[in-house]
Amino acid sequence: MTSLSTPASPAPLRPGPPRPVWSYGALWRRVPGSAVYLLSVFALAIASVVVLATLFWTGVGLLILVIGLPIIVMALLVARGFGVADRFLLRLTGLPAIVEPEWSHDAPDADRFWMTLTRPVRNAHYWLSLVHGMIVSPIISTVSFTITTVWLSVSLGGLTYWFWGPFIPQGDGRSVWGDDVRNALPLLFGALSQSGVEVLLYVLAGVFCAATLPWVLGALTAMHHAIAGGMLGRWRSDDLAAQVRAESLARDAAVHAEDVALRRLERDIHDGPQQRLVRLQMDLAALERRAEAGDGDAAASLAREARTHAKAALDELRALSSGVAPPLLQDRGLVAALGALAVGSGLPVHLDIDPALDEAVSPEIARTIYFTVAELLTNAVKHAGATAATVKAAQRPIEPGSAPGTTAMLDVWVVDNGRGGAHLAPGHGLDGLRDRLAGLRGELVVQSPLGGPTTIGAHVPLPARIAEQG
Repeated sequence: MTSLSTPASPAPLRPGPPRPVWSYGALWRRVPGSAVYLLSVFALAIASVVVLATLFWTGVGLLILVIGLPIIVMALLVARGFGVADRFLLRLTGLPAIVEPEWSHDAPDADRFWMTLTRPVRNAHYWLSLVHGMIVSPIISTVSFTITTVWLSVSLGGLTYWFWGPFIPQGDGRSVWGDDVRNALPLLFGALSQSGVEVLLYVLAGVFCAATLPWVLGALTAMHHAIAGGMLGRWRSDDLAAQVRAESLARDAAVHAEDVALRRLERDIHDGPQQRLVRLQMDLAALERRAEAGDGDAAASLAREARTHAKAALDELRALSSGVAPPLLQDRGLVAALGALAVGSGLPVHLDIDPALDEAVSPEIARTIYFTVAELLTNAVKHAGATAATVKAAQRPIEPGSAPGTTAMLDVWVVDNGRGGAHLAPGHGLDGLRDRLAGLRGELVVQSPLGGPTTIGAHVPLPARIAEQG
């Protein structure tokens, strides 16, 4: 059997956000980005309060007219844009990225004009973005900008005052505050000159602010990040709403796939076994007449022809029954059913199946995977001209939170060494498989360059309750 390489598993789903490191060295590495963010977000906040306040209150003033509502909607959309810009700038701080919220909770087919126009008005994320950009961000940005400016100025200015201080004009040559400090604390500064007292105090202030700079900037960016995460980030309800919509789309895809499969089965039965059975009925009627007439040779010929049609009809019915779940799948599970598929296939098949799949997958998932592998192996024989194939099936753990209600992914790969060129096209067999998998919130991945090999992967999320049993 031709050796086939086992396909690599796809990249795992989006992992959860990494936890920030709060060590002193890590904080120092984030100082440049944090400083740039705290200074630039102030300019962004000033721009947002000017633009959003103008748009929003103009819309409120014109709300009695029809034009007021579109202006308010525009203010909400612009507020969303300022929120996106704030979350983008927060990436400079090295803190975990804030996940995009769910901006629409409408059904996929809700595309009416007024539904589309009022969508921002009916979504709390838009209003929180407006409050953040018009009130919260300007206040906290002003405070953080002031503190950041003071700390950076004292840190840089204090540590370098010994260099640039002598170049500052002193007027009458008397340093008032230097004399005051030296006279107030003669034990500490009595031996220093006026300029020496100034340099020492500036350096001490610079050392203090420079030493505490990572903590101060880290605390300020953490404050911005926490507020933005609560007002501009994704909520648990967003995940639940997305899961409900995904379930609805999966259910629609499953219904469509089953409808297409039933129609194809009906067409195949009508064009195949049904026509042969009608011909068989006619042959048996003719055979009866010949037998009554005593024409033995003609009767024997008709009997042989009838047997041929009966055998052909039986073969076609067996082929069509491959689209129905076999008893082996229900009695012994997916692993045994895939093994039987490999044995009954028209080409050598190498199996790499996780034996724990029988406990990990539900009957619905097992049935879909069985049909998918059966059709892919049939395609490898009939259309790809393959001489060998590999079937691999295993579970892949994913990070908690990557997919709501899911803790594992079922990966099934079918690889053949045929001529390649397979692709997804509407109305073709692979498109039907994709619809079947979409009914389980799964996906079909096709990699089939011309000349082969063809690698097709079916990836289905396992519900949390089922995955925990495996």
